[in-house]
Amino acid sequence: KAFDIMATNVHWHEGDITRDDREKFLGQKGATLWLTGLSGSGKSSISVALESLLFKRGVLCYRLDGDNVRMGLNKNLGFSPEDRVENIRRIGEVSKLMTDAGLIAMTAFISPYAADRTIARELHAAAGAPFVEIYVKCPLSVAEERDPKGLYKKARAGVIKNFTGIDAPYEAPESAEVVIDTSEVSLEDAAAKIVEYLLEVGILKK
Repeated sequence: KAFDIMATNVHWHEGDITRDDREKFLGQKGATLWLTGLSGSGKSSISVALESLLFKRGVLCYRLDGDNVRMGLNKNLGFSPEDRVENIRRIGEVSKLMTDAGLIAMTAFISPYAADRTIARELHAAAGAPFVEIYVKCPLSVAEERDPKGLYKKARAGVIKNFTGIDAPYEAPESAEVVIDTSEVSLEDAAAKIVEYLLEVGILKK
């Protein structure tokens, strides 16, 4: 669903410096790289590896990680369906602002609902900002076997409620720009595949 502005008598105040100006100043294009997938699929690990690759190429970028953001900006949100929607709405807005600043923003969030990811994509499209959905694909059995934070074990025991893949749904992307199956490729190859795509579409300079 769309979100209405609740405040009244507010007006957008345009500045003199545009995104194009900032991108020329930085010598790069801004974009949002939206990594989505099950817990344990490798989203955060890939974003860390990708950040290093981009940094070595002289690209200014920033990671927005699910757990990290929930310790600050979204610390008042839980994991109910309503809170999950608001969690992703906020990240969509923040990543759009980063892209407008000329940065490459990497978001590593489960973002389980297709409708919410569509809203994030449309938010960027309305602003003329590049949005790349990256589906970090991983069979549930593999993610559960990895279980780096012990969350699946707690979810199976009923200690954690509304856990994606166990008692809460994950709606896999049907038309993501990049699909990476982390049960088949290494972390390094996954990050390299994303860089290759960014080069192909002109977000990164060759």
